[in-house]
Amino acid sequence: MNRVIAVFNAGSSSLKFSFFRQADLTLLYKDAVDVPDSENGHKAALQTALDWLSSHKEGLQLYVAGHRVVHGKDRAAPVRVTPEIIMELKALLPLAPLHQPHNLRIIEELAMIYPDLPQIACFDTAFHRTQPKLASMFALPRHFYEDGVRRYGFHGLSYDYIASELPKHAGFKARGRVIVAHLGNGASMCAMQNLQSQATSMGFSTLDGLMMGTRCGALDAGAVLYMQQHLGMTTDTVTDMLYHQSGLFGVSSISADMRTLEQSETPEAKEAIGLFCRMAAQHLGGLMATLGGLDAIVFTGGIGEHSARIRHDICAYFAWVGLSLDETRNQSNAIDIHAKNSGVFAYVIPTNEEIVIARACKS
Repeated sequence: MNRVIAVFNAGSSSLKFSFFRQADLTLLYKDAVDVPDSENGHKAALQTALDWLSSHKEGLQLYVAGHRVVHGKDRAAPVRVTPEIIMELKALLPLAPLHQPHNLRIIEELAMIYPDLPQIACFDTAFHRTQPKLASMFALPRHFYEDGVRRYGFHGLSYDYIASELPKHAGFKARGRVIVAHLGNGASMCAMQNLQSQATSMGFSTLDGLMMGTRCGALDAGAVLYMQQHLGMTTDTVTDMLYHQSGLFGVSSISADMRTLEQSETPEAKEAIGLFCRMAAQHLGGLMATLGGLDAIVFTGGIGEHSARIRHDICAYFAWVGLSLDETRNQSNAIDIHAKNSGVFAYVIPTNEEIVIARACKS
């Protein structure tokens, strides 16, 4: 009988899941299901995932389950879930209120079905724990740092995968000054040296940094104070606006989907795309400063992997450092897209967060 590793990535409206053969990490099945809008929505979604496994029960045995958990605070490695770990992670709910509850709910639902099944929590924040302390600090009174108000960074599972793959394509440059741009509905960048995180665009929350599908990215805190003090917006309405009504969707008034905006001729869509690339370039430039230069840039995530236009427009800001693209290769979404005479190498590498979690479960 084949042992199986299950990998779960739970959100508020969907549950992504994959099954891997434990022996060699061969992907057996991958899918996503909607979470029904009900009290038992996550339980029903989980059962749909497990139904695939039970339909192959003659040859497959669930061996361990791994989970993407957005926030692990100071944890730098995956951890086996225990009641104590669950309590620790629930204490972090205020740090990731839109993600953490759904991540933990699936863990608890699965434990009720398989109480003896080992479960492994893999954290989106863990990859960034190699950063120096200064990279995690805000210019606030010191006690806030100890209270947890600091830069954590996210998309760590994606960056972990890119760090494992980049040496295959970039050779010795992989251990040099590298910036990875994870561009999708959620977006961030990570500055790496020796394949370790040195700085990232996301900070305390998943709102910070780059412009995203529906999230605002970096924003003057004074603007939020103004909205509450002078425009009469409550904390809940501001939260909804910043997380769900902003970004590409808010600026374009059309869509959060970059593909839709690229096909639109409206000035609002063009402004949304222009602002997305401008903000990305500004953060990329800042991360370059922390590295003291740039040897390679990697694009990943839904937009990063599939939008030649966005890659071109972002890279165009950096012709001054010698970055130039081979547009034929860029248009075809090739792995290496830099021109032969480019002073900076550029790559497109599809990410795979699921295999990172599966590897953690196997080890």
